[in-house]
Amino acid sequence: MSLSELKENKTFNGSTKVFEHDSISTKTKMKFSAYLPTEYSDIDSCIIWLSGLTCNEDNFITKAGAQKLLAGTKTMIICPDTSPRGLDLPGEHDSYDFGSGAGFYLNATTDDYCDHYNMYDYITDELISILKKNFKVNNFSIMGHSMGGHGALVLGLRNPDLFKTVSAFSPIVNPCNAPWGKKAFTGYLGEDESTWREYDATELIKSGTKRADTIFIDQGTADEFLEKELLTGNI
Repeated sequence: MSLSELKENKTFNGSTKVFEHDSISTKTKMKFSAYLPTEYSDIDSCIIWLSGLTCNEDNFITKAGAQKLLAGTKTMIICPDTSPRGLDLPGEHDSYDFGSGAGFYLNATTDDYCDHYNMYDYITDELISILKKNFKVNNFSIMGHSMGGHGALVLGLRNPDLFKTVSAFSPIVNPCNAPWGKKAFTGYLGEDESTWREYDATELIKSGTKRADTIFIDQGTADEFLEKELLTGNI
């Protein structure tokens, strides 16, 4: 997979970069940002960070300060965009919680979205392949916030051999029962709610999907979305 480096900034003796490539999964160009604490050849592990609704590849890498914590290590962090871009699908740009910037890290099956909104495959197959080929990384962890926390939990539960650790901050843990999730799942997966469960961390755990290690979830009790959208107590 050919990568184009769009920009680079020196950061804590390493570098923060933004890359772009043609995606097989989404049939669009996709961007991701990355912090490389050292030369490519010295990196031995990677954290994949999944961002939340309305975010793109820039939000976490420019605001969170993760570079300082990773400086001097052999662990890079990569932040992919949250959805395909450059399309004009029906209803794609009408609201913040569906379509552009709101890919929900699933593979869509509805007619309008199935050709492009395949963020599950993009992360677990395509992005992993890019990291292995271009950065020689073979050890992966996954983290995320809100919608990205939902993605981290689902991808981590369903791929325990791929992701060594899983962490989520204020995640949407039960999207089948949350307004954000119901709207997104209907638009991406259709009306059959039985198909939604494979992208719901709470439902996956209820069905017996497990990891051998402990999943870390951090949730603030004063979060305005806790009771209606995040439903952390359900997991």
